[in-house]
Amino acid sequence: MRAIFGRKIGDLTELEELTEQAIKSGQQGQSYCVIKEVLLGDDEFHSFANDFFDDQPWITEEDGGVSESREVRCIRVINQDTGEKILVNNEGYTYARYVGIEND
Repeated sequence: MRAIFGRKIGDLTELEELTEQAIKSGQQGQSYCVIKEVLLGDDEFHSFANDFFDDQPWITEEDGGVSESREVRCIRVINQDTGEKILVNNEGYTYARYVGIEND
């Protein structure tokens, strides 16, 4: 699985725009593996998606980074009402430092 990750992206709108531009320019994205999943209700998901810089209680300093096989270690954040998914690689922080959109 591959996804295009952006660093220090403010919100979902900015991430969607960055991803669209990256795809148009031919970027392939990075390989990733999911280390945990977080289900959020629609309101919680949109609150998270509107401010990726906000610290989250479900992100720990041990999450994120890169695996031995060079895959980005991610948290899969799922909107339980719509199924929309965002990938988070926090790189040791408690906010969504790197984010990507997961497509089925």
